[in-house]
Amino acid sequence: MKNERYIQVLISILIAGALFTMGFYAGKKVSSENVATQFLNATSSKSVDMAPFWKAWQILDNKFAPASTTTFAVSNKDKLWGAIEGLAGSYNDPYTVFFPPVEAKNFEEEISGSFGGVGMEIAIKDNFLTVVAPLKSTPADKAGVLAGDKILMIGKVSALKMTVDEAVKKIRGKPGTPVVITFGRKGAKKPLVKTLIRANIDIPTIKTKLLPSNVFVIELYSFSAPSPNLFRGALRKFIKSGSDKLVLDLRNNPGGYLEAALDMASWFLPTGKTVVIEDFGGKKEPKIYRSKGYNIFTNKLKFVILVNGGSASASEILAGALREYNKATLIGSKTFGKGSVQELVPVTSNTSLKVTVAHWLTPFGNSISHNGLTPDIKVKVTAENTKGGKDPVLERAVKYLIKK
Repeated sequence: MKNERYIQVLISILIAGALFTMGFYAGKKVSSENVATQFLNATSSKSVDMAPFWKAWQILDNKFAPASTTTFAVSNKDKLWGAIEGLAGSYNDPYTVFFPPVEAKNFEEEISGSFGGVGMEIAIKDNFLTVVAPLKSTPADKAGVLAGDKILMIGKVSALKMTVDEAVKKIRGKPGTPVVITFGRKGAKKPLVKTLIRANIDIPTIKTKLLPSNVFVIELYSFSAPSPNLFRGALRKFIKSGSDKLVLDLRNNPGGYLEAALDMASWFLPTGKTVVIEDFGGKKEPKIYRSKGYNIFTNKLKFVILVNGGSASASEILAGALREYNKATLIGSKTFGKGSVQELVPVTSNTSLKVTVAHWLTPFGNSISHNGLTPDIKVKVTAENTKGGKDPVLERAVKYLIKK
């Protein structure tokens, strides 16, 4: 994504302590303070019979009886916001939502990152709020939250019908304050209740190490704005090490800036090679993002990328491109499958719609959203094979590179 045009919600939610991922466009601003009046006076669009809507409006006005005897009134604007929320919901896409005035203000604060969180990204998967990945060394990570955990309750409120944005609003808060979250975990006999203490989240980016086996490992935790320069520095260390065996660890990396993924892919691909395709579902021509062509490595490079269910968005874009061009072998478990793009479009001066406008496809046209990425070599991670801090995925990668 362009730095201004494609700021993904998942980076803001990472900082906030809740998930996704995704790119944002800057939509055209619509000046319509009297939108409610315009809507009430509007005629049917595209020959849709609006009579049932207006009849329902009239029935509610005439017959609704509040539980309290206290004076109760719903303004026309409140009704309008509710109608738009329902309209957005009818598209059955968890990332297409309407922000009324209060929610729109909260969302802007989330983008700014001026609040505390617990350090995990969340998204909707299989109709559940799901942890994409806990960020390393954050409250969520330290509490043992895992990628794939389902969020069942936040405090005493059920999360089963919450949107991502509603959950973010409840999870974020003042640093130092607690939030109790109930998780469901595959294989667990009962729900896991964890009290997480909110903190200002300092997003880690990259770490490198040279193993005794002469395998060089780059652990990348996010695709933030500084990531391309840090990745360049890591590659410089790799070259100076004299090793020809490289592991890029993208496990539990929920993504970030598209531009960062494009820059990193360019170190391994010739100029003009497709890195990712932005597909607009037939609404307009697909947009192709191409390699900048740094392409400093030869075919002698032995390269593995580690992935798991917490690898999403930009991680899937980078891993998918390098695998399809036979530059890298994927080892681990299936990725999250987060490949949609959102545009934030103002509706009025204080409301907005977040709309899914496109989906990411790999260079060969495979949808990231539909299936995620299946690794070339699958490694099952269990409580047994991780005892004593063992890392069976990295161990498998080392064995593969030594034999290659």
